[in-house]
Amino acid sequence: MQINEEQLIKFILESGLLNKTDLENAQKKSLEGNIKLSDQLLSEGKISEKDLKRMEASVLGIPFVDLSGQKIDLDVLSMIPEPIARNHNIITYRKNDNTSLEVAMLDVEDLPVIDFIKKKSGLKILPRLTDTPSIKFALVQYRKSLEAEFSDLIKKDASAIKKNDKENLSEEERLKEMAEDLPVVKIVDSLISHAVLQGASDIHIEPGEHDLTVRYRIDGILHDAMTLEKEAGSGITARIKVLSNLKLDEKRLPQDGRFKIENEGQKTSFRVSTLPTFYGEKTVMRVLNETSHGYTLEGLGFHGDGLELIHNSLKQRTGMILATGPTGSGKTTTLYTVLDMLNKPEVNISTVEDPIEYQMPRINQTQVKPEIGLTFANGLRTLLRQDPDIIMVGEIRDGETASLAVNASLTGHLVLSTIHTNSAAGAIPRLTDIGVEAFLIVSTVKTIISQRLVRKLSSKEGKYFMSADEIKSLAKIVDLERMLGFLKAEKLIAGDMTWEKIPMYKPIKTEEFPDGYKGRLGIHEVLKVSNVLKEMIIKGSSTDELEVQAKKEGMMTMLEDGIFQAVNGLTTIEEVLRVVSE
Repeated sequence: MQINEEQLIKFILESGLLNKTDLENAQKKSLEGNIKLSDQLLSEGKISEKDLKRMEASVLGIPFVDLSGQKIDLDVLSMIPEPIARNHNIITYRKNDNTSLEVAMLDVEDLPVIDFIKKKSGLKILPRLTDTPSIKFALVQYRKSLEAEFSDLIKKDASAIKKNDKENLSEEERLKEMAEDLPVVKIVDSLISHAVLQGASDIHIEPGEHDLTVRYRIDGILHDAMTLEKEAGSGITARIKVLSNLKLDEKRLPQDGRFKIENEGQKTSFRVSTLPTFYGEKTVMRVLNETSHGYTLEGLGFHGDGLELIHNSLKQRTGMILATGPTGSGKTTTLYTVLDMLNKPEVNISTVEDPIEYQMPRINQTQVKPEIGLTFANGLRTLLRQDPDIIMVGEIRDGETASLAVNASLTGHLVLSTIHTNSAAGAIPRLTDIGVEAFLIVSTVKTIISQRLVRKLSSKEGKYFMSADEIKSLAKIVDLERMLGFLKAEKLIAGDMTWEKIPMYKPIKTEEFPDGYKGRLGIHEVLKVSNVLKEMIIKGSSTDELEVQAKKEGMMTMLEDGIFQAVNGLTTIEEVLRVVSE
């Protein structure tokens, strides 16, 4: 079903929503920009989305539906999995006597997804046009209904767990039987599905004195998900251990494992860690979406000179590229993105990691196993005999690994690695502390990337302008004149703008996004080891001195990059200050 543009123009003119001159101007611009007329009209604000969709529906001869305020039956709503509904802006909202399904869409030309629903339901599909607020309203219902359903299921199943007191069974047999108990299986499946639906990065299952608390980390912040009866704890832990191939009867020592699930074409792997605590074993599962590859450096938040420096360093065939930052700051994702860019048939890429977070095709990945002697150092030593061109070392933790990584880069390899420091300049003294000579650092380290993750705004609706007091407070922590230079250089603001006229954004809290944030974005500083910095490293200059020089050479610090992204409308100054501690 394609929209005839001539007919659309005719309907718009007849409706009186736009005059002929405005319509002709928009048509001319759409031809020049090679975009649809409808997109041009919306971008200019000449017509509302609802009015435009009504016109398009008239052209196509199909009904327009407004779902705002409509309660949709969960059975009908869930006929399309939530990720597909969200990605394709499509909602099933009515079922007619087991013969047909009415489906609301933003784009009725999305034939593959219509075909998917037809095959899945076995019913005739009746497409209807709708607008964005309708889709958003329905998606909130999705989440609310599913959350309520999961919560009810989990609590009901938790109360149905039977205490296994069979005296003739060993501890391991008793736990195995408990792990296979149907309510326990359903609880764990529901907890996992709920976490994936919420976009959680970690699931925490924590035993207390009287109950069991489940928390999800969403966009870097921990949220209480639910509280269950304490008796459910041992069964849930046993079930997760069975999935992860861990020892069921070992409760005194920490254990690590992993497992993978596939649901609606979405592969998700879980990294599991158990830890003995005073009230029982605490379990944490890291959620890794294996289908979310295809990141780009731009998509991760890199821009301007920093982006250019990374691209230039990737053209080198030798040397070291280091990513720094605390645990969970996105270092590994950045390195995987870089590896993906370097992954060509003509190069041999090998990694030694702990753990392997994502499996990548054509890359030889080795998992560290210290208990059998396969450490980073031993793994790296062996890798050098495997004829690699590019090596990734998951983390430089000690002098031996650092020395081997440096020697690998000196002998004709490009080495990527991470190191725990708070800033890019701080990586240099850290390498010195663990025993790398200064002359070796200047010979090998080319680029250092430091980063943090900040929450992204769910919309740009909360526009405001800073007061004089707010500008004064901000000036105490960042050089505002220097920031204006960065903003003008990247054409984010006009050349004559001052801080009083630059719009900033606040989070808008909605039912769908209670905090006003959705997803996360990297803020970075990218330090190139220049000739002047090399001389300073040889002299043993401090982190602060190295950073001052890097700033003189044009490096944007993490805090400055955070302010840049706040002006760009992607996050807020409050969020940046929460994450970046100077």
